[in-house]
Amino acid sequence: MKRIWAPWRIQYILGKKEKGCFLCIERNRSVRRTRYILAETEYSAVVLNKYPYATGHLLVMPKRHVPDLDSLTHDEMVDLFMLMKNAAAAIRSALSPDGMNIGINLGKAAGAGLAEHLHIHIVPRWNGDHNFMPVIADTMVLPEHLDAMYARIAPFFSGIGHPL
Repeated sequence: MKRIWAPWRIQYILGKKEKGCFLCIERNRSVRRTRYILAETEYSAVVLNKYPYATGHLLVMPKRHVPDLDSLTHDEMVDLFMLMKNAAAAIRSALSPDGMNIGINLGKAAGAGLAEHLHIHIVPRWNGDHNFMPVIADTMVLPEHLDAMYARIAPFFSGIGHPL
């Protein structure tokens, strides 16, 4: 048996678990880095996904706890999609991926891990970024720790949204 060491996971295993919606998080300057918040606008926010599919995986979400697109006001919809567009541009500049997956899973049947709070996934992709591990071992191999990734991409989000 081969072993993949992931020492950063111990923080999750032993750490205090949050109650309620993990996207309805307190957003202020004191928790910006620990919550991996990259940018915030009037109605939306973008965070680095703590359980990424690939390096640099982002979540863009409305601040208001809503389950679907129909629940958004016009202003919230425009704000959310403008933040998505700007976050994708920041990731292109920061990481130079070969492509991106951008998508919304609406409902549990569609794969939403948290169906109650609408969010958009932005997943940077590189040619050959995933090998046999996800298929054979149901394991994702990520080459960079979340803290290092946050430090690397955060400067590319300055000027997006407003300061906390």
